Amino acid sequence: MRFGARIARFSSPLSLLFSPNPSHLRRNLFSSAPSAKACRLNNECGEFLPWLQQKAGSEISTVLFLGNSIFGKSLYASRAIQAGDCVLKVPYSAQITLDMLPLEISQLLLHGIDNVSRLALVLMAEQKLGAVHIASSASESEWAPYINSLPHMDEMHNTIFWSKDELCIIYQSPVYKETLEQKEHIEKEYSAIQPVLDQFPQIFGDTQLETFMHAYALVSSRAWRTSKGVSLIPFADFLNHDGMSDSVLLSDDSKEISEVIADRNYTVDEEVMIRYGKFSNATLLLDFGFTLPHNIHDQVQLMMDMPSEDPLYVAKLELLHRHCLPKSTNSQTSKTNSTGSSFIIKEVRSHGGKGKGIPQALLAFARVLSATSLEVIHLQN
Repeated sequence: MRFGARIARFSSPLSLLFSPNPSHLRRNLFSSAPSAKACRLNNECGEFLPWLQQKAGSEISTVLFLGNSIFGKSLYASRAIQAGDCVLKVPYSAQITLDMLPLEISQLLLHGIDNVSRLALVLMAEQKLGAVHIASSASESEWAPYINSLPHMDEMHNTIFWSKDELCIIYQSPVYKETLEQKEHIEKEYSAIQPVLDQFPQIFGDTQLETFMHAYALVSSRAWRTSKGVSLIPFADFLNHDGMSDSVLLSDDSKEISEVIADRNYTVDEEVMIRYGKFSNATLLLDFGFTLPHNIHDQVQLMMDMPSEDPLYVAKLELLHRHCLPKSTNSQTSKTNSTGSSFIIKEVRSHGGKGKGIPQALLAFARVLSATSLEVIHLQN
């Protein structure tokens, strides 16, 4: 049995200079769960599971229903669920995987094109099939019910879709720089892929960077890492994230299924959730477009510099270099000072309660930084 984590391209910590605030985000994800009345089935939701079970040739779930909430589509308990119950099983045959990319296209792609981009091409091809027949009730895409259930670009809140004004809110956070890097990466992927897309207009249509960015973000925020690289798993990807949950997506290659086991009891109409991974708020904001008010996996990045006017600067610098303390990844620091160091601070729990959570490297740096004589510095060796 393999553990499948949701894809997260970047996992840098949130800076001490940025604290998530619901009024600052494009949507408020700190709200309490919606009432059952707000998430009851509509026709689209009611038809989705029967379609998927017919496609899979097996039962997906007898304890969940798909409904709409203020957060989009979510999964709810249709009957009481006990801890240890299997809440869903999706066979590999009902998943969108990399091997669905036509060989003649795959062979033309450069070796360095990442798996997220490749699966995004599969998604774009299916979206094109659905778009061709959107005026009729029929569709050539066998995945049409799933494709049509995915959020549109204006419904996505990954930071790559934020406006310049919205990005200014997180300017002093590492998430700002990583957002720009991610957008640059997607643009480079598209530039490398575009010549291939142009050769297959019958498959992809008239594609633009915006179309590719949307497909890329759908894959990076909804797919799981599997033995097939990355996979989109219909129905399972409607499960929302709870950082405190012990439920994760599991894949059994011998049985060729992905499944989720409940980690606790659920009452009827209660939303069922899993953990995408042990992600900080920075990663959640960057890759999924939300943060958690009480994220036990959150972390902060603390950057410290050695002032050049320190009379013991040379001796301290030599000691730091000798012990290879972590260098800062902050571009502004690295341009002006070679002694900048970056430290990751997390909440640490022990049997006796909460730990201090201060890394040993940071304590060592602080001792060197505060030293007032060469004798004290020599004691650090």
